[in-house]
Amino acid sequence: MFSEFSFPVLSAIIWVPIIAGVVILFIKNEQRDLIRGISITAAVALLALSGLVYFTYNNQVAPIMEGQEALMSADGALKGTEMFANGLAFEEKFTWVESLGISYHLGVDGLSVPMVLLTGMVAVAGVLISWRIDRIREFMAFFMLLVAGVYGVFVAVDMFLLFFFYELAIFPMYLLIAGWGWVKLREYAAMKLTLYILIGSVVALVGVIAMVITASAFFQTPEGAELLAQAGQAGIVAEDAPTFSFDMVQLTLAAEAGAFDAGGYFGIDMLTFAKFWFPLIFIGFGVLAGVFPFHNWSPDGHVAAPTAVSMIHAGVLMKVGAYAALRAGVQLMPEGAEVHLPWIVFLTVVNVVLGAFIAFRQRDFKYVIGFSSVSHMGLVSMGFATMNITGLTGAGLQMFSHGAMTALFFGCVGMVYDRAHTRDIPSLGGFIRKMPWVGFAFVLGGLTSMGMPGLSGFIAEYPIFMGMFGAADVTLNIGGFELSNYFPVLAVISVIGIVVTAAYVLRVTGQVFFGEFNAKKYPEVGDIFVTDRIILLLLGIPLIVIGIYPAIMSPMIEAGMRPVVALLGGGF
Repeated sequence: MFSEFSFPVLSAIIWVPIIAGVVILFIKNEQRDLIRGISITAAVALLALSGLVYFTYNNQVAPIMEGQEALMSADGALKGTEMFANGLAFEEKFTWVESLGISYHLGVDGLSVPMVLLTGMVAVAGVLISWRIDRIREFMAFFMLLVAGVYGVFVAVDMFLLFFFYELAIFPMYLLIAGWGWVKLREYAAMKLTLYILIGSVVALVGVIAMVITASAFFQTPEGAELLAQAGQAGIVAEDAPTFSFDMVQLTLAAEAGAFDAGGYFGIDMLTFAKFWFPLIFIGFGVLAGVFPFHNWSPDGHVAAPTAVSMIHAGVLMKVGAYAALRAGVQLMPEGAEVHLPWIVFLTVVNVVLGAFIAFRQRDFKYVIGFSSVSHMGLVSMGFATMNITGLTGAGLQMFSHGAMTALFFGCVGMVYDRAHTRDIPSLGGFIRKMPWVGFAFVLGGLTSMGMPGLSGFIAEYPIFMGMFGAADVTLNIGGFELSNYFPVLAVISVIGIVVTAAYVLRVTGQVFFGEFNAKKYPEVGDIFVTDRIILLLLGIPLIVIGIYPAIMSPMIEAGMRPVVALLGGGF
């Protein structure tokens, strides 16, 4: 645990967009310049604070990893919990609702810090791409609340707080899509998105409440009470920590002590809490990450949303679902993960391959990127399913790489659509002559998408596939049926998705940006604004930097994933 700042930086990151959104609501809609000024000031401040957190944490990664290695080689039964607690930085904690075990507990680790930086990047890009949008006051206010909700999920170390911000991120999405989205689809897509995500989150919420109750019952036993007291003396949790608590560190402690692994759940000898609730919680959150077969809301949501919302939806909101699934599912119920991820991995393969094939068949520019996002998010879930440090690190890298890449894609699509007023791919052509920045940015995103070496896509996807081969010893047991050595086979099948990705990227790039430009059909098409160029640079440069110098992020994510691997009983 460390904090380099004398002020609550994580609270500032959450409250700056909330305050900006509220202030904007009290400004007249005609004062567009003032609204723009407040919005971009807030977004740039968030990016600056996020960058400060990122590079400050990055300077501490080496000692954190040394401490983790020392813990793994030392005696003790709480290695995963202690690693997780020691890896948290910039912590803020005070009791919120004492009777319910709810605390305002914020902190970041090696996984959440890159997500915080990604959110800042997409927030700035979203404000700039919406510079000329109608009803700018309401749009920017809701957009700021959405950004606050996303930030809150990534910095919350209390499960109730995580849920609070999770829901805060969903409702502005509905309003932004329904109010500013594509007229033909916006109401249907907004309602479909909201219902899918809300149903998934309600199921997950019930599971988390049951988890807190189960952990509380464990800590009230003599064994559990002694363990909680020892953790308090060691500084892992507060010395006066209540037995009933939503605190993530305390729940991790209960998980590592086996509180969720006792048989006899619902009176069935072989059934444990973790075995029953893991698929419900993991997939409940995974709905937002586009897990098959609950992915159907996502492409419609992408297509109907205004450009800024598509960027933050695919760029960071889908990562919110994956992040919550990892935290509440894999980290807090490792036994359930070991039982269920061996079959959930089949769903991830469907995500990767089917999503790529459907993207290949689309005529609508936005639908191509929407289904591409479903395909690439399947790689994130696949990395989780490996349950080893290589695959998990790749999943974390893919979350960041895909976030920047897909936000860049949707930004390019929005810039083309704003000038051509169509997304029909066969109707376009030669746009690189009029919009060279957009053309080169799309090519950069496309090369990243297909995993070209030297770009962040390759740095992320390679360890995921290596992790799949490293998981050859994982066994699937269903009744009397046993399946082993199948993870490498699934990895090979998934490569089909990468090949198809290359095919649709080349097809779309050729049809939209190359060939003859029809000046009579598109007389208004010209080069992009300076604000648009800033967006392309902001989202494109990290794809190159991470591809050339992965050490700027890879060790940090590995440090964040090591506690999860330790909880799963693995090594690194």
